[in-house]
Amino acid sequence: MKSLFAAALSAAALLALAAPAAGRAATPAEPARPAAAAAAAALKPFASEGDFRRAMARLVKPGANRRHSPPPPAPDAPAAPAQSAQAPITLSSNALESITVTGSRIESPSIESPSADTITNVQTQGVDEGDIVKKQGDHLIVLRRGRLFVLDTGGDRLRAVSSIDAFAPGSDPADTWYDEMLVADGTVVVIGYSYGRGGTEIGLFDLQADGGLRYRATYQLRSSDYYSARNYASRLIGKTLIFYAPMSLDDYEAEQPGAHLPALRHWRPGATPADFRRILPATAIYASPGQLDPGDVALHAVTQCELGGPRMRCRSAAVLGPDSRTFYVSEDAVYVWTSRDPDPDRPGQPNAAVFRMPLDGRPPSALRASGAPVDQMSFLQRDGWLNVLVGNDAEGEAMWASRTRTGDLALLRVRLSEFGDGRGIARRAAYRPLPQANVYDYDLHARFIGDWLVFGFGGYWGDKDDVDVKRAYALRYARREPPSVLRLRHAVERVDALGQDAILIGTDRDDEEQVGTRALHFTSVRLGAAPRVAGHYLQTDAVQGDDRSHGFFYRPEDADNGLLGLPVIGAGDADGGNARVLFLRNRRLNLSAAGALAAGAGAARRRDDGCVVSCVDWYGDARPIFAGTRVYALLGYELVEGRRDGGRIVERRRVDFSPRAKVAP
Repeated sequence: MKSLFAAALSAAALLALAAPAAGRAATPAEPARPAAAAAAAALKPFASEGDFRRAMARLVKPGANRRHSPPPPAPDAPAAPAQSAQAPITLSSNALESITVTGSRIESPSIESPSADTITNVQTQGVDEGDIVKKQGDHLIVLRRGRLFVLDTGGDRLRAVSSIDAFAPGSDPADTWYDEMLVADGTVVVIGYSYGRGGTEIGLFDLQADGGLRYRATYQLRSSDYYSARNYASRLIGKTLIFYAPMSLDDYEAEQPGAHLPALRHWRPGATPADFRRILPATAIYASPGQLDPGDVALHAVTQCELGGPRMRCRSAAVLGPDSRTFYVSEDAVYVWTSRDPDPDRPGQPNAAVFRMPLDGRPPSALRASGAPVDQMSFLQRDGWLNVLVGNDAEGEAMWASRTRTGDLALLRVRLSEFGDGRGIARRAAYRPLPQANVYDYDLHARFIGDWLVFGFGGYWGDKDDVDVKRAYALRYARREPPSVLRLRHAVERVDALGQDAILIGTDRDDEEQVGTRALHFTSVRLGAAPRVAGHYLQTDAVQGDDRSHGFFYRPEDADNGLLGLPVIGAGDADGGNARVLFLRNRRLNLSAAGALAAGAGAARRRDDGCVVSCVDWYGDARPIFAGTRVYALLGYELVEGRRDGGRIVERRRVDFSPRAKVAP
């Protein structure tokens, strides 16, 4: 297989980029040029609704096959709100100043900071991510199976306080999934997607001082499904809600553009489609020259909503690109990477564009590139550079696309100043070829940690048994040094941070042959002058109970020591009957058992909770929670508190907050 990067990095291939194919672009064809020459400009929006309609007439093929299919059919959820178009908003300087730019240099709250509300393993500190559990003061708020629950942990308490449906009273929640939640200064935000109404749903609830929840409003944004097996649609900076929502243009009709573009409504009983109001004019839609193919065009919208006022005010901006995408949110911009299949008849032609959409309202800029990242963890903006791990076979992250082969790998490193009007092409020297270890159907797992990029492979889907994936790589992404090879005893199914060092977690097929069951390996890696494996811990009869980034959390006690938690289940227990959160102690990268908090005996049996919507836990149902000096495990409808007993965490007490305690026979 000839590497796309091998072609992209050749001078001849770069010269071949000078003339895009006629008829492919939404704007008149322009010669491609090196990134430095295009960096001064930004993308140009469509000049008018008429210009946009004419472009759509050339590009849209109704009924074209989409690359990714949605999740299996689901239960129910509510409608969404109507409001008139609002003035654009920008991030306040206070919101931006509150962000610590760490890349993935995770700085979890210290044990000496009991007031810290950060309990989510986020990519960039200060940019919160939607999850199933959040902390506000003394309260933990849990989103599960279409309901919100509040648990009081103030003083020495542990009790369920209140619960409420996660959808609007009087609405029909049919065919909706409520997946993500954020909390800002007493406002609980629930993000969902309705197949029945074809849009992203935003529910707002007020968290009262006594822990009660009061429904405030529901809004709906017309969009296509945002689901990703690895990423999260929503972010929060200060009181500004930021979320990504794609829009399929398969059914676009020039005569009715308002029915096929992002619009917002404020839900009320009796709301109709006529209540939607456009929040995305054609003059806020941008395209990159040479990136649009008829029949494979999607609108990638980024919406910002201000939560501080009596009514939610939103504005959107969008870029046009192929359906395949990955997005990443830094402290001051949203990046959307779109890609299409390489054209075998035009080797060296860039098959991707990466868009940079500033959060302060400035126009987007873009850079043409090759390949695609597999998820948001493949990105890092830091010190005026964008770093992206890309593969020539990668198809982005929509739905389950991140779980396919990535092919040949390279690290793309470009200055932010190289982004411009979309005609610039990433320079040959911007790509750094990496070990080609992922040519079969293995999941790629990567994370930027401090000055390092760490990546490895696991989750084997193919039929090859002779490929060694028991290794990982660590490299300083800002230097041209050879990557360090880390020899492991297992595949890599998670890469995460232990302060400024790394931990690699995964299973080994050989364990099943040797001990009859799969075991979970934890390998610590010191990221120093010469990266090396520093410690190892083996948990028998276990696999990860949640492989998303939020399933893991690490609380440092100082620079060298800390406690980590991860949900696990018995390796042979597919229904999670043995669910527990495993805790390990990190002492100078030596890992040791620190106990586990497990679900109650009755939790292994099905309970009738009266679920009417979101009755599959797509985002998992278990989390380790570190709140000040206290340690918890969220396990379904149970919150278990631990206490220290010597060097171990043992159960102190628990609360069952299930809507019904009836156990099915």
